[in-house]
Amino acid sequence: MISSLRGTVLATTGGVVVIEAGGVGFSVNTTPALALSTRVGEEARVHTSLIVRDDGFTLYGFAEQAELEVFQLLIGVTGVGPKSALGVLAALSPEQVAQAVADEQDAAFRKVSGIGPKTAKLITLQLAGKLAVVPSSAATGSPVAAVAVDDVVVALIGLGWPERTARQAVEELVADDESARTASVSMLLRLALGRLGSAQSSASPLGGRAS
Repeated sequence: MISSLRGTVLATTGGVVVIEAGGVGFSVNTTPALALSTRVGEEARVHTSLIVRDDGFTLYGFAEQAELEVFQLLIGVTGVGPKSALGVLAALSPEQVAQAVADEQDAAFRKVSGIGPKTAKLITLQLAGKLAVVPSSAATGSPVAAVAVDDVVVALIGLGWPERTARQAVEELVADDESARTASVSMLLRLALGRLGSAQSSASPLGGRAS
């Protein structure tokens, strides 16, 4: 079992980060926020889950232990595979997942590509009582910098959204949502994905999106 990796980032493309550890390059499937935060040539440490299937071995990596724990709970839900679980954590923080489960708000999970109404309901039912709801710390610091906006726009383009749609969504989010103005890049990306997901009927991404 590979529970964590620490090493030099060799490459980062889309939702995959290649980390060299002990002379071996490991391909790790990650959330867009984590991929965005890594830089080639720099050191990275991820908490990992090794999924063994008939067609091979796949590593999924997370910046925080809490994300890994939620991922492992999600893949235990009927109908939720690793890719869909990763999609949930790309759109929602562990705290938001716990809150949605506690409030039985399956709508939060229906926004994730690959998760339908039945599976979303099963998530709230099967994870009930398994996640502790911890109030998120209030965001502090200066308003989000222009470079953070640009980083989120680049990440959204990499996920298949047109640049104009992505930039408009992020800029409107920062203008309309006070919490977004002091959010970290990863949280701003989650908020932007939520906004784009709710408006998908009027602003669809180009090309396919991973399920």
